[in-house]
Amino acid sequence: MSVARRLFADNAVLVLGLVFVGLFAVTDVINRLQEGQAFLTPKQLSTTFLYAAVLGLIAAGQTLVMLTGGVDLSVATTATAAAFTVSRVGSNGAAAAIAAALAVGLAIGIVNGIGVSLFRVNPLIMTLGVSTVTLGLLTVQAQKQFTALVPGFVVRLGSERFLSYVPYDLVVWLPVSIVILLGLRYSGIGRMIYAVGDNPLACRLAGVRVWTVQLFVYAVCGMLTAAAGVLIVGFNNAADLGIGAPFLLPSVAAVVIGGTSIFGGLGGYSGTIVGALILTVLDSLLTILNASQAVRQILYGVIILALASIYARASTRD
Repeated sequence: MSVARRLFADNAVLVLGLVFVGLFAVTDVINRLQEGQAFLTPKQLSTTFLYAAVLGLIAAGQTLVMLTGGVDLSVATTATAAAFTVSRVGSNGAAAAIAAALAVGLAIGIVNGIGVSLFRVNPLIMTLGVSTVTLGLLTVQAQKQFTALVPGFVVRLGSERFLSYVPYDLVVWLPVSIVILLGLRYSGIGRMIYAVGDNPLACRLAGVRVWTVQLFVYAVCGMLTAAAGVLIVGFNNAADLGIGAPFLLPSVAAVVIGGTSIFGGLGGYSGTIVGALILTVLDSLLTILNASQAVRQILYGVIILALASIYARASTRD
């Protein structure tokens, strides 16, 4: 193993953190050249965390799913469904709207989990099918007349700051991150998630109920994605059918950038957090360069394919 590979393997989060800082510095230089003003400011750093919180929540669920060897391609429509739910139930108050949105996310996650764990449907097929059905249902609902209202509390949570620089959505993301980081490291279900991803057959032979672990991660993924949908609609103060679409590929890219193997059993959420921050700064850089959404999607796809090929070669060598 080369020195560079050993350094990354032993200090992956540190290396990713340096990449984040370097990318932030490069963006600052380019912004000074393009716009004539600094990018590396406390306000911009605050804005980076404001945007990254949404991606970080979706990527948190995606991390749990990918650690078991799966993937969730329904996260975009799940976030959209949660956003629509908040907008539709908002007239009943923020608490009711948020609870309804989380319930919708949980329901979608459970459906995905049942298909993957009990009926052994391939995760790609199952989650893509659920995504298509969900989008169809949302399209039907969008054509109906209803009073759309995003509660003020949700708007504040998704778009505003306190103490001048601290985003409210960080209050959501931070405790979720702590729970996932500690849960994966110290809890029984965390160890089972890694074990199922590493060798599900051995887990079954050892008496582990693999289906309950898989059902759990998809259900949690649905709820975390719904929470992100609440923040998205709060930031936009309105819901539309494409509101969650830009987060599908980045949610996968953040996980693989963070070092979680697409084959399961290896990785963690700490790297995903830094991956989400890197992609958020990269998105800002592309905005400064006036890159189109199509260019961004191509870039995310290239990142995923490149890292997937690296993981495939690494696993072959092992």
